[in-house]
Amino acid sequence: MKRVAIWVVVGATLVSSAAIAADMAVKAPPAAPPPSPWDVIVTAALMSDYNFRGISQSNHKPSTAAGFEDRYNFTKDMQAYFGVSGESINFPNNAAAEIDFYGGFRPTFDKLALDVGAWYYYYPGGQCFNTAALCSAFGGGPAVFPFAVPSTVPLTALPNVVKQNVSFVEVYGKATYTVNDQFNFGGSVWYSPSVLNSGAWGVYTAGNVTYTFPSNMLPSGIGASLSGDLGYWDLGTSDAFYGVPAFPAGVPYTSYWSWDVGLSFTWKVLTLDLRYYDSNLSKAQCNVFTSAQNATFAAGNVSAQNPGGLGTNWCGADFVAKLSASIDFNTNLK
Repeated sequence: MKRVAIWVVVGATLVSSAAIAADMAVKAPPAAPPPSPWDVIVTAALMSDYNFRGISQSNHKPSTAAGFEDRYNFTKDMQAYFGVSGESINFPNNAAAEIDFYGGFRPTFDKLALDVGAWYYYYPGGQCFNTAALCSAFGGGPAVFPFAVPSTVPLTALPNVVKQNVSFVEVYGKATYTVNDQFNFGGSVWYSPSVLNSGAWGVYTAGNVTYTFPSNMLPSGIGASLSGDLGYWDLGTSDAFYGVPAFPAGVPYTSYWSWDVGLSFTWKVLTLDLRYYDSNLSKAQCNVFTSAQNATFAAGNVSAQNPGGLGTNWCGADFVAKLSASIDFNTNLK
């Protein structure tokens, strides 16, 4: 009888153990937490010149930049973002820096990626170069004596003037179509009611194309791409602050084409971009738009639009080398 009882207990134990083992095999391991919808990108750059739409923003001198972008992914095909960046500049009004605030949405439809948003260019610390009356009338703060006129400039010529506040806003829409792993192209439209707070509206339209070299063409870990942009900035007429004798209510800015082409190399978080910029603005037309502080006089620059006869090379051919780093906290720091 004892032997029977022992075997019954042993059998029950084996059955119970098998049931527990079977139950353990069926249960799935704890699910991994879903990925965070938030992402932060931090960037920094050093460049030999800061060129914006074919025009130097740093007087052809080196510039540094840094910024971050905060992203929220509603779904894999819809992203909202907000960013802040800063660049060192060398502006005619002695502004301390350029600080950019921007934000928008990026919906994606298969191979087509869209981007709509707004961008505010903020230039703190500027000074007003004009008469006291015009500086006061246009909110430019206290007047600073206009830029010194070279002795070779006729006394009838007018010096460059510039507002204390040249900050402005643009709204934009972008589209990029990815054909395959090597090729994509796109376009964008930007609108401002007052470019550089000049009173002149501006519509900038651009197209771009990028070719990414196959990964087996370069040593492992190094990527390369060739890209180019072509843009047209349609510009209106300034307010009376920038008026000249032929156009006392405001000077008409020259609309212009700009273009660039460059080769980029990537390695981990680093990118080296070597790029050529140019535009079809003459030195005289460039001076009217930029009020460059290093402008020089030439008799051939004199026109109704530019009676001072000053000209600048800020809008001419420019080769820029840029080394940048971009860290994605959800990718690079895991």
